[in-house]
Amino acid sequence: MPTVISGRDGEVRFGPGLPTVIIGERINPTGRKKLAARLAQGDLDVVGEEALSQKRAGAEILDVNVGTGAGREEAQLPEAVQKALEATGLPICIDSASAVAMRAALKVYPHKPLVNSVTGEEESLETILPLVREHRAAVIAMPVDKNGLSKSVSSRVEIARRIVDRAASHGIAPEDVVIDCMAMAASTDAAAVGVTLEVIRVVTRDLRLSTTMGVSNISFGMPERHTITSAFLAMAIEAGLSAAIIDPTVPGMVYTVLSSNFLCGRDEYAGRYLSYYRASRQ
Repeated sequence: MPTVISGRDGEVRFGPGLPTVIIGERINPTGRKKLAARLAQGDLDVVGEEALSQKRAGAEILDVNVGTGAGREEAQLPEAVQKALEATGLPICIDSASAVAMRAALKVYPHKPLVNSVTGEEESLETILPLVREHRAAVIAMPVDKNGLSKSVSSRVEIARRIVDRAASHGIAPEDVVIDCMAMAASTDAAAVGVTLEVIRVVTRDLRLSTTMGVSNISFGMPERHTITSAFLAMAIEAGLSAAIIDPTVPGMVYTVLSSNFLCGRDEYAGRYLSYYRASRQ
């Protein structure tokens, strides 16, 4: 079964064997000083602006995170989610480290969202999973527990299994749990690339679950980051990545997703690739 989330204008489906979809990452103040400053000033018009630019670039889902540390997230996140939805009609990934802010945003979202995220830690499981079930959402699961992020493929997969089992105990279907395969900076650990790719393969092949990750993490600390990110993105799609969290406004990034889907046999007759190409030339 694919993962299905929805917005005002329809559903987005992704999962093993389906084309990799694009989650736009730009509505997040981390590392973006101008965005953080506008959010801190209470200017949420920037959310609609960023949402629309990403939709035009090719995003199919929008991650919305307004956590600036200014203590306004509980009030701002619901409004930001509404602005992104109004501007684009796309499905929203509600992204917050605050369960209180997440609950507030879920209450105002009238469709099926993606929630980012739950971990394998007990407090996270018992706080986030009931929210996911209550609001009939899908959730991103990070294979991290009290010991942190393991460098072992088997350990990450085992934590993913435990999260899926716990989700099931809350009445959440496996297809509504999306495993974050955790791209880490290759500049500090070159072996991390192989581990992440193998986690994608195992989760896709053996667990038959949807996968995601923030792709650009892989290039942190390196020059020409977009080149490295694009190369890794193609590798991840070949390994089976279901949903790529990327900046779709970076030149060539959307084409990397579409061409990789085509070459991997996940875009029959290049339909998605050609549709995007024709639209971009109008």
